[in-house]
Amino acid sequence: MPEVIFTGPAGRLEGRYQAPKKKGAPIAIVLHPHPQFGGTMNNQIVYNMFYTFANRGFAALRFNFRGVGRSQGAFDHGSGELSDAASALDWVQSVNPEAKACWIAGVSFGSWIGMQLLMRRPEIEGFISIAAMANRYDFTFLAPCPSSGLFVHGSEDRVAPAREVMPVIEKVKVQKGVIIEHQMVEGANHFFDGKVDELTQTVDTYLDKRLGPAKAA
Repeated sequence: MPEVIFTGPAGRLEGRYQAPKKKGAPIAIVLHPHPQFGGTMNNQIVYNMFYTFANRGFAALRFNFRGVGRSQGAFDHGSGELSDAASALDWVQSVNPEAKACWIAGVSFGSWIGMQLLMRRPEIEGFISIAAMANRYDFTFLAPCPSSGLFVHGSEDRVAPAREVMPVIEKVKVQKGVIIEHQMVEGANHFFDGKVDELTQTVDTYLDKRLGPAKAA
């Protein structure tokens, strides 16, 4: 799993990249939780999502937003982090020019950034949004949501309680043919402490449905 450095709008960004074995493989980018609350690309959920996609043959990238780890720059309240995510997608596309499809996965703050990127990049055909803080961040820009995907929440999330978040997500309008699914991991908190394996299985089951079962590498 090579360490990579690529250029972002505020300087160098550090990441971890898994190259695909086949040309034309789809791309997956995984975005980490809030930089000011300990979020990094080494977050356990981010790490697991990265390998979930890599094990399916994707060109997979996880990286640190500006000001995190060895990534240059400073926290920018979302707008700069969205630019970082766009630069990350540009970089993976530059080393995988044959790739036609892309997925975006985000955790907490990262899910908010990922869904904004989804609206700007038509090549993104699927998303995984974990612990989306739709009670704290505005998700009304999904008007309509252009791609099908999955929202996953923990039933015991106190940061983004399901009772506050689900009504917001359920109001999201979609383009024709787009299906947004919701899954709840029982007993899980915002960080899925002790429940990451169940979360990963939930995501795997959804990807099996969308992409077919993962083939052993």
